[in-house]
Amino acid sequence: MGLTGLEIYKHLPKTNCKECGSPTCLAFAMALASGKASLEACPYVSDEAKAALDSAAAPPIKLVKVGAGDHVIELGDETELFRHDKRFFHPPGIAVLISDSGDVAAEAAAFDSLEFNRVGLHYVTDMIAVRCDSGNADTFKAAAEAVAGKTAKALILIAEDPAIMEAALSAVAERKPLLYAATNDNYEKMVELAKAKGCPLAVRGSDLHDTATLADKIVALGHKELVLDSGARETSRVLADLTQIRRLAVRKKFRSFGYPAMAFTTKEDPQEELLQAVVYVSKYAGIVVLKASARQQLLPLLSWRQNLYTDPQKPIQVEPKLYDVGEPTADSPVYCTTNFSLTYFIVQGEVEASRIPGRILSVDTGGVSVLTAYADNKFTAETIAAAMKKADLDNLVSHRKIVIPGYVAVLKGALEEESGWEVIVGPREASGIPKFAKEHFA
Repeated sequence: MGLTGLEIYKHLPKTNCKECGSPTCLAFAMALASGKASLEACPYVSDEAKAALDSAAAPPIKLVKVGAGDHVIELGDETELFRHDKRFFHPPGIAVLISDSGDVAAEAAAFDSLEFNRVGLHYVTDMIAVRCDSGNADTFKAAAEAVAGKTAKALILIAEDPAIMEAALSAVAERKPLLYAATNDNYEKMVELAKAKGCPLAVRGSDLHDTATLADKIVALGHKELVLDSGARETSRVLADLTQIRRLAVRKKFRSFGYPAMAFTTKEDPQEELLQAVVYVSKYAGIVVLKASARQQLLPLLSWRQNLYTDPQKPIQVEPKLYDVGEPTADSPVYCTTNFSLTYFIVQGEVEASRIPGRILSVDTGGVSVLTAYADNKFTAETIAAAMKKADLDNLVSHRKIVIPGYVAVLKGALEEESGWEVIVGPREASGIPKFAKEHFA
């Protein structure tokens, strides 16, 4: 359990120097107890106090890293139960499961090609989990080597026999895989392997209490790079366990649960498995391991993860500039919109659908939509004219005509006066662009 503010205050220098950013040492102690400050902010805290306050100064959920090089997956280090309170920081790793009894090389190569581009964002699957179904150390080692040769992404090795795990780990230890899993029957040997190779270790108990007890035993052996698995597999039970782990870690500073957690999907139907994974991504898995590997299954899950882990106070936006759609010429139409990502990509899709090459001027509105930006005085004749000048439209376009969204038709006169261009009022909805373009520019 974490220390209270008053308990922390007893260890502070009590100088009220304000150099930490808090008005008093007591206020700093309260902020530290609630996880809203770091002990490093105090310039005068003694080494003895640092040792005594270690649990209070530590984040409620430890940051654990899986993988090496450019493909390190960071898990944990979360401070909130609800996204809108602040934000979530480390998206869960989406791991595709393969068996060492299958065509490992082919499946690993297919996994590595799973990349998606959507609304200007690049989505990838992060991890590949190799499970020992053969029961043979040489087969599992060969599978781990084959996977490592096909993808540079983070690995999870799944085998409960320490001898089998050691064989595979000897081939891929430099990749810092997650070892799954330490149980009551094997944890001493698994801890030895994890410590020797510097790898994170998954801890699987039979229930929440057993998982906490086992995690404490492993920490006592000197290994703290842990990922928790309560052992539950039924969806509602997993959801309850993940929620309890997060709640107790964040709200109660219960150190035994102060690690990221993971979950496995179990449904055979692809749609049911996808829904299961969505539940676990939402609350509060640090890793979700699933069998699904088809693009149509993974894209919705990755899209949901991206939305959930986007800062709710910062809209998704594209770079405000002039974009070409197709191969426009000096006679091609110019459309104007905001730099809100969803708005821009909808407009881009409809301009492409018109089959008439054009340009889209994305105006910097802080990433908000047309009507919101207009209401907030961010999408005005002045801001549009400034964007036109910055994009050097006078030297790119011969017709000196620009299309504005129909919802801001009121800007027509002011923009013509401000820019000297002819302003054409376009359709209110982007879906009307193809018909509008054929009527005006075909």
